[in-house]
Amino acid sequence: MRTRLGTTIGIAAALSMLVLATGASAAGGEHKYVGVKTCGICHKADLIGDQLAAWKKSPHAKAYETLKSDAAAKIAKEKGLSVPAYEADECLKCHSTAHGLEKSQIYRRPLADSDGVQCESCHGPGSDYRSKKTMADPAKAAAAGLQDPGKNEKICTGCHNAESPNFKGFDYAKFKAMIAHPIPADVKGHYLEAERELRKKRRESMGK
Repeated sequence: MRTRLGTTIGIAAALSMLVLATGASAAGGEHKYVGVKTCGICHKADLIGDQLAAWKKSPHAKAYETLKSDAAAKIAKEKGLSVPAYEADECLKCHSTAHGLEKSQIYRRPLADSDGVQCESCHGPGSDYRSKKTMADPAKAAAAGLQDPGKNEKICTGCHNAESPNFKGFDYAKFKAMIAHPIPADVKGHYLEAERELRKKRRESMGK
Protein backbone atom coordinates (compact mmCIF):
# COMPACT_ATOMS: atom_id res chain seq x y z
CA MET A 1 0.00 0.00 0.00
CA ARG A 2 1.23 3.49 -0.74
CA THR A 3 0.16 7.05 -0.08
CA ARG A 4 -0.10 10.01 -2.38
CA LEU A 5 2.59 12.60 -1.65
CA GLY A 6 1.51 15.99 -0.44
CA THR A 7 -2.20 15.31 -0.14
CA THR A 8 -4.51 14.14 2.55
CA ILE A 9 -5.43 11.13 0.49
CA GLY A 10 -3.10 8.21 1.41
CA ILE A 11 -3.84 5.18 3.34
CA ALA A 12 -4.73 7.24 6.36
CA ALA A 13 -6.58 9.69 4.20
CA ALA A 14 -5.50 12.68 6.25
CA LEU A 15 -2.08 11.84 7.49
CA SER A 16 0.50 10.63 4.99
CA MET A 17 2.60 11.32 1.94
CA LEU A 18 5.65 9.52 0.62
CA VAL A 19 8.37 10.21 -1.85
CA LEU A 20 9.78 6.67 -1.87
CA ALA A 21 10.15 3.73 0.42
CA THR A 22 12.63 1.06 -0.50
CA GLY A 23 13.09 1.47 -4.23
CA ALA A 24 16.64 2.63 -3.51
CA SER A 25 17.69 -0.78 -2.25
CA ALA A 26 18.06 -2.24 -5.70
CA ALA A 27 19.99 0.76 -6.94
CA GLY A 28 22.17 0.79 -3.84
CA GLY A 29 23.90 -2.51 -4.60
CA GLU A 30 26.77 -2.90 -2.15
CA HIS A 31 25.81 0.22 -0.21
CA LYS A 32 24.15 -0.43 3.15
CA TYR A 33 21.40 1.33 5.06
CA VAL A 34 22.43 3.29 8.15
CA GLY A 35 19.10 4.76 9.30
CA VAL A 36 17.81 8.22 10.11
CA LYS A 37 19.53 8.36 13.49
CA THR A 38 22.92 8.19 11.78
CA CYS A 39 21.93 10.73 9.13
CA GLY A 40 20.63 13.04 11.83
CA ILE A 41 23.97 13.27 13.62
CA CYS A 42 25.05 15.87 11.05
CA HIS A 43 21.75 16.83 9.47
CA LYS A 44 20.31 18.29 12.66
CA ALA A 45 22.74 21.22 12.49
CA ASP A 46 21.39 24.66 11.58
CA LEU A 47 24.51 25.28 9.51
CA ILE A 48 23.55 22.55 7.08
CA GLY A 49 19.82 23.28 7.10
CA ASP A 50 18.50 20.96 9.84
CA GLN A 51 17.00 18.40 7.49
CA LEU A 52 16.24 16.15 10.46
CA ALA A 53 13.71 18.63 11.83
CA ALA A 54 12.09 18.94 8.42
CA TRP A 55 11.79 15.17 8.16
CA LYS A 56 10.27 14.85 11.63
CA LYS A 57 7.55 17.32 10.66
CA SER A 58 6.81 15.60 7.38
CA PRO A 59 4.29 12.84 6.67
CA HIS A 60 7.25 10.69 5.65
CA ALA A 61 8.12 10.27 9.32
CA LYS A 62 4.52 9.28 10.04
CA ALA A 63 4.11 6.90 7.13
CA TYR A 64 4.18 3.79 9.30
CA GLU A 65 1.60 5.20 11.71
CA THR A 66 -0.90 5.65 8.88
CA LEU A 67 -0.96 1.88 8.54
CA LYS A 68 -2.60 1.67 11.96
CA SER A 69 -5.54 3.82 10.92
CA ASP A 70 -9.10 2.66 10.32
CA ALA A 71 -8.70 3.56 6.66
CA ALA A 72 -5.69 1.28 6.37
CA ALA A 73 -7.53 -1.54 8.12
CA LYS A 74 -10.41 -1.16 5.68
CA ILE A 75 -8.10 -1.33 2.68
CA ALA A 76 -6.27 -4.33 4.10
CA LYS A 77 -9.56 -6.14 4.51
CA GLU A 78 -10.67 -5.24 0.99
CA LYS A 79 -7.35 -6.50 -0.39
CA GLY A 80 -7.68 -9.75 1.52
CA LEU A 81 -4.46 -9.32 3.47
CA SER A 82 -3.87 -12.01 6.08
CA VAL A 83 -2.25 -9.59 8.55
CA PRO A 84 -2.88 -5.96 9.56
CA ALA A 85 -1.59 -3.30 7.18
CA TYR A 86 1.22 -2.38 9.61
CA GLU A 87 2.55 -5.95 9.37
CA ALA A 88 2.01 -6.53 5.66
CA ASP A 89 5.01 -6.56 3.34
CA GLU A 90 2.81 -5.13 0.61
CA CYS A 91 2.32 -1.99 2.70
CA LEU A 92 5.61 -1.77 4.56
CA LYS A 93 7.70 -1.74 1.40
CA CYS A 94 6.52 1.84 0.84
CA HIS A 95 5.65 2.92 4.37
CA SER A 96 9.06 2.17 5.86
CA THR A 97 12.70 2.02 4.84
CA ALA A 98 14.71 -1.15 4.12
CA HIS A 99 11.88 -3.41 5.22
CA GLY A 100 12.57 -7.08 4.63
CA LEU A 101 16.16 -6.66 3.47
CA GLU A 102 18.92 -9.10 4.37
CA LYS A 103 21.19 -8.30 7.32
CA SER A 104 24.04 -7.94 4.85
CA GLN A 105 22.28 -4.87 3.42
CA ILE A 106 22.06 -3.12 6.78
CA TYR A 107 24.95 -1.23 8.37
CA ARG A 108 25.35 -2.12 12.07
CA ARG A 109 21.85 -1.53 13.49
CA PRO A 110 18.49 -2.68 12.03
CA LEU A 111 16.15 0.06 10.89
CA ALA A 112 12.78 0.23 12.63
CA ASP A 113 9.66 0.06 10.48
CA SER A 114 8.07 2.41 13.01
CA ASP A 115 10.41 5.21 11.86
CA GLY A 116 8.49 5.33 8.61
CA VAL A 117 10.01 6.56 5.37
CA GLN A 118 13.52 7.62 6.30
CA CYS A 119 16.20 9.57 4.43
CA GLU A 120 17.63 6.62 2.54
CA SER A 121 14.34 5.66 0.92
CA CYS A 122 14.89 8.69 -1.28
CA HIS A 123 18.64 9.32 -1.11
CA GLY A 124 19.91 5.75 -1.28
CA PRO A 125 21.73 3.57 1.27
CA GLY A 126 24.24 5.78 3.07
CA SER A 127 27.01 3.58 4.44
CA ASP A 128 29.53 4.82 1.89
CA TYR A 129 28.60 8.50 1.75
CA ARG A 130 27.76 9.10 5.42
CA SER A 131 31.07 10.71 6.43
CA LYS A 132 31.40 14.49 6.53
CA LYS A 133 34.38 14.37 4.20
CA THR A 134 32.40 12.51 1.55
CA MET A 135 29.19 14.47 1.97
CA ALA A 136 31.09 17.75 1.71
CA ASP A 137 31.96 16.88 -1.89
CA PRO A 138 28.79 16.39 -3.98
CA ALA A 139 30.64 14.45 -6.69
CA LYS A 140 32.22 12.06 -4.18
CA ALA A 141 28.91 11.60 -2.39
CA ALA A 142 27.14 10.73 -5.64
CA ALA A 143 29.89 8.24 -6.52
CA ALA A 144 29.41 6.68 -3.09
CA GLY A 145 25.69 6.12 -3.65
CA LEU A 146 23.95 9.39 -2.79
CA GLN A 147 20.85 9.88 -4.95
CA ASP A 148 19.04 13.11 -5.70
CA PRO A 149 15.26 12.66 -5.85
CA GLY A 150 15.01 16.33 -6.77
CA LYS A 151 16.45 15.45 -10.17
CA ASN A 152 15.11 11.93 -10.65
CA GLU A 153 11.35 11.44 -10.68
CA LYS A 154 11.73 7.66 -10.93
CA ILE A 155 12.92 7.57 -7.34
CA CYS A 156 9.53 8.90 -6.28
CA THR A 157 7.41 6.86 -8.66
CA GLY A 158 8.91 3.69 -7.27
CA CYS A 159 6.11 4.04 -4.74
CA HIS A 160 3.88 6.75 -6.16
CA ASN A 161 2.23 4.75 -8.91
CA ALA A 162 -0.96 2.92 -9.80
CA GLU A 163 -0.12 0.00 -7.52
CA SER A 164 -1.12 2.16 -4.56
CA PRO A 165 -4.79 1.66 -3.61
CA ASN A 166 -5.15 5.43 -3.19
CA PHE A 167 -3.17 6.64 -6.19
CA LYS A 168 -4.72 9.65 -7.95
CA GLY A 169 -1.84 10.89 -10.00
CA PHE A 170 1.55 12.29 -9.04
CA ASP A 171 2.62 15.90 -9.69
CA TYR A 172 6.40 15.56 -9.29
CA ALA A 173 7.29 19.26 -9.39
CA LYS A 174 4.55 20.22 -6.97
CA PHE A 175 5.16 17.54 -4.39
CA LYS A 176 8.95 17.70 -4.31
CA ALA A 177 8.64 21.42 -3.57
CA MET A 178 6.36 20.63 -0.64
CA ILE A 179 9.00 18.53 1.08
CA ALA A 180 12.09 20.49 0.08
CA HIS A 181 14.85 20.47 2.72
CA PRO A 182 17.90 21.88 0.92
CA ILE A 183 21.41 22.45 2.18
CA PRO A 184 22.00 26.23 2.07
CA ALA A 185 23.61 27.24 -1.22
CA ASP A 186 26.56 28.92 0.50
CA VAL A 187 27.29 25.72 2.44
CA LYS A 188 26.69 22.99 -0.12
CA GLY A 189 30.02 21.71 -1.36
CA HIS A 190 31.83 23.78 1.27
CA TYR A 191 30.53 22.26 4.47
CA LEU A 192 33.88 21.54 6.12
CA GLU A 193 35.13 25.06 5.48
CA ALA A 194 31.85 26.56 6.69
CA GLU A 195 31.98 24.43 9.83
CA ARG A 196 35.56 25.50 10.58
CA GLU A 197 34.61 29.15 10.10
CA LEU A 198 31.63 28.77 12.42
CA ARG A 199 33.79 27.17 15.10
CA LYS A 200 36.34 29.97 14.72
CA LYS A 201 33.67 32.61 15.23
CA ARG A 202 32.35 30.82 18.30
CA ARG A 203 35.83 30.68 19.81
CA GLU A 204 36.36 34.36 19.11
CA SER A 205 33.03 35.26 20.68
CA MET A 206 34.14 33.41 23.82
CA GLY A 207 37.47 35.23 23.85
CA LYS A 208 39.53 32.16 23.05
